[in-house]
Formats: sequence, C-alpha cells, structure tokens
Amino acid sequence: MSIEPTNAYARRLNTWDATMIVIGGVIGAGIFRTPATVAERTSSGTQVLILWAIGGLLTLAGVLCYAELGARRPQAGGTYVYLREAFGQLPAFLFGWTMALINYPGSVAAVATTFADYFCAAIGLPLIYVKPVAVGAIAFIVSVNLFGIRAGAWMQNIFTVLKLAAIALLVVVGLVLARGHLGIALAPDTAHPVSSWAFLGALLPVLFAYGGFHYLNDLAGEVRNPQRTLPRALGMGMGGVVLCYVLVNLAYLTGLGHAGLAASQAPAADLLRHVFGERGATVMAVGIACSTFGYCNIAIAGGARVLQTMGADGMFFRAAGRIEPRTRAPQIALAALGLWAIVLTLSGSFGQLLDYTTVGEWLAHAFGIATLFWYRRHFIDQPSPYRVPFYPLLPLVFVITVFSVIVATAVHTPRDAGMSLLIIALGVPVYYGWRKLRRS
Repeated sequence: MSIEPTNAYARRLNTWDATMIVIGGVIGAGIFRTPATVAERTSSGTQVLILWAIGGLLTLAGVLCYAELGARRPQAGGTYVYLREAFGQLPAFLFGWTMALINYPGSVAAVATTFADYFCAAIGLPLIYVKPVAVGAIAFIVSVNLFGIRAGAWMQNIFTVLKLAAIALLVVVGLVLARGHLGIALAPDTAHPVSSWAFLGALLPVLFAYGGFHYLNDLAGEVRNPQRTLPRALGMGMGGVVLCYVLVNLAYLTGLGHAGLAASQAPAADLLRHVFGERGATVMAVGIACSTFGYCNIAIAGGARVLQTMGADGMFFRAAGRIEPRTRAPQIALAALGLWAIVLTLSGSFGQLLDYTTVGEWLAHAFGIATLFWYRRHFIDQPSPYRVPFYPLLPLVFVITVFSVIVATAVHTPRDAGMSLLIIALGVPVYYGWRKLRRS
C-alpha cells in the first residue's frame, strides 16, 4: 500500500467528478447570453449554427490535445507546467500573470456578480444587495474548498447537475413548446450581408463560451488514474457541452427567431418568458444562478492550483506554494485568489479586464497546445498512454485557427486585442523584477 506524501495533492477525483468539472468549467453564464451577441454579428440562423458547430469542433480538437498533455504530465498547474517545461519560465510566468492573476479572478468576479444578479432577481432582493451577495458567494466557495478537493467536488457535482437541468428546460421549451421560427431564422438576410472578417471575428464570443475546458488539467494532480481518467473525462465532458450548446441555439432560434435573438439582452429568460410569462423568467433566473455559482467553484479551485504551482516554483510568494497537510488543499493560494476576486467584485473593474484578457486566454491555449510538438520531439522514446488522433493535423488546425480568430479580432476590435497583448507584455518587466527581488 503506497503512502501519499503530506506535502502533495491527494488523488481523490474519479471519472464522474472529472467529467462534471469539465462540464461545469465550460458552461457558466456564456450560453445564456453570448448567443445574442453571435446572432447580432451574423445575418442568419444558419450562420449562427455554423459558428457554434465550428467552435465546438475546434474546442474538441483542443480538448483531445489537452488530454494527451494531461496524460503526459498529470500534475497540478496544467498549461503553466507545459509552458515551463517546453518554453521556459518566462512564457510560463506570462501565462500565470495573465490567467491566474487577472483572468481567473476577473472571471470569478464577473460570474459571481452575474450569479448575484439572477439570485437577487429570483428571490426579489433589491439591486443594492448584488455586490454583498457576490462577495458572500466567493467567500463561501473558498471556505468549502479549504476543506479539500472532495468537498469542492461534491458541491461541483450538485451544481453541474442543476445547470444541466436548466439547459434541458431551455431545449424542451424552445424546440417543443415555443411557436416555431426556425425556418425564417435559418433564411439568409441578403439585405445585411456580413463580411468574412466580421464572420470570423464572431467566432471569438463562441470560443469564449466554450472556454474553461482547461480547468481539469489544472487539477490533474488530484485525479485518480489520470492517464486513463483525464482523456475519458475531457472527451465525454466536452462532447456533452457541444451537444448542449448546439441544441440550445436551435431552441433560441426556434423560439425567438434570428432577429429576436439578436435583439435580446437575456435570451434564456426571454424564451421562457415568451412561453410561461414572468414565472418562466424567474425559473430560468434560478437555473442561471446555479450555473454561474458552479462555474465560480471551478475557476477558484483551478486558479488556486496554478498560483500554488507558481509559488512552489518561486514565481509567486512562497507561502502560496504550501499545501496544507491535513486537507491537501492549497489554502493560502485559495484565500489569495478569493480575496483578489472580492476586491475586483467590489471595485467593479472586472468587465474591462475580461474583455482585455479573452484574447490572451485563447493565445495561451494555442501556445499550450503547441507544447505538444515539443513533447513529441523530446520524448519520442517515452510514448504517452494517450495520444491525440490525427497528429499533427489536429493541433495544427487548432493553433492556426486560434491565431486567425485573434487576427480577425484585432481587425474588428483592435482596442481589446491591443490591451490584451499589452497586459501580457507588462508581465515581462514584472518577471525580471521578481527574479531580481528573489536573488536579493
């Protein structure tokens, strides 16, 4: 019987837990709002469905690549670890700087505020309670995760099942109960054509909604039999997400039409309001609250593991690298990430941060998957227990497509793309300043 060291993570997540983490990390608030943005940037429902299908296939290609990376390096930190091994400490630090210190807590702040919006609407609380409820949700999630990965996994499993129930309700209402607009919605709008660059740029919000599949790799150090469990959970989880997203968009187009979807600020609530009135919108508010709460749990747990790995490497405060021996949780990293997310929530500054780091997030995915070429070349005599099919086609397609979308985004919204690259670049002097401080 092997004895786990007390200064390391314990492998306590099974296949079911891991699959729920993949689904819960991807499905947050995006699918309940982003389809309206995609419809606004397209001229027909057919284009909407094509974009969601392309985004799903591209993400599945990325997931298969991450499955091999996770099987090769089944340890906490995910993309940070792959970049550190393949390209060195500076690219790894820039990833941690952009994601663990900006994108992860910014996402938590944004989604916790969305949770509070819907929670307060569902139970009739005035808007002045939104920030206190959001802060309370973050503090509660951090507190649960301080007790270890099993406590966080139990909470995650419950809220992932609830969010899947909300998705099922949307699909049934849109495809079965709502008055059909699908034929009209799929017809092209020849009066308002969309340019190729604008169409490609519309893929970015789709990719944003598909983001989050990397969180399981951040937690790979706590997955049982990771060489087998990681590929299986990533494949099943992401396949389920793609199916859900396509069906939800079909439901939106059937119930609201393309023009109605493009004009909606909250398509999920509008769809249920269309069929059941205000009571339906309230029910959907509860479902979205469950979905966003579950996402915050995953983002906090995954982001804390990246911070802990950076701390253990000396790329962040050493105290953050400590793993509590009894619970096997990175308690200081969890508290630090939660506190910073609360600061962003109270300041209200997370919105622009997220706009500025979305490009950086997918750039990190592209470079993370590019490390697969390095692993294949340098470890040719150490075959992985799982190998991505159609290599090198799938990783090449993923990397090239992501770079193309980033270029299209820079053409369409140069401010956001430029600020994203500036934030990444600002990490370079921080990195060298941190190294100098460590040496002194």
